[in-house]
Amino acid sequence: MAQLFFEYGAMNSGKSIEILKVAHNYESQGRHILLMTPILDTRAGVGIVASRIGLSRQAMVIKKEDDLYLLVKKSQQNDDLAVILVDEAQFLSAKQVDQLAYVVDELNIPVMTFGLKQDAFNQLFEGSKRLIELADKLEEMKTICSFCGKKATTQLRIVNGEPQRQGVQVFIGGDEAYIPTCRHHWFKPDIQKLAVMFPKQH
Repeated sequence: MAQLFFEYGAMNSGKSIEILKVAHNYESQGRHILLMTPILDTRAGVGIVASRIGLSRQAMVIKKEDDLYLLVKKSQQNDDLAVILVDEAQFLSAKQVDQLAYVVDELNIPVMTFGLKQDAFNQLFEGSKRLIELADKLEEMKTICSFCGKKATTQLRIVNGEPQRQGVQVFIGGDEAYIPTCRHHWFKPDIQKLAVMFPKQH
């Protein structure tokens, strides 16, 4: 029976390399996949799923107005789809997550989504919140805190060497803008280590 999966983790937990690995594993068995990513994620270019270790591939772009159930159904007409893979799922709308649930329940196609659970201010993203509410299976991908080596549960946004405690929720960036942290160091980052990691620009 098909299920809706949500694999979440802080930044640097290997979400994108995992989705690329899953895609490769399916395709190596001759099975067809549909890889999708929201248009908001432009770090490697629009419609590109890319990992920090250098692997990348093209994906179908998800726009804000897209009905994902209809997109999948249209793709299914041309392909016998084995799985739907969605990167950066935190950027989906709640309605789009519902549409992915319809894909699972009505089309009997497994959907695996990967993304952040919460933003840099420890607030749930809309897509992540709805996935937590609806997913058949939740799985945490682990990484370590940049300061202490304990399990990271979130990420801290850094702008010009300073931790940011407010601002827009969606601020696209990578290692130059975010670091994974445990809860303790999200509240109380090690300022000396931070100064070494992010030298201030003058």
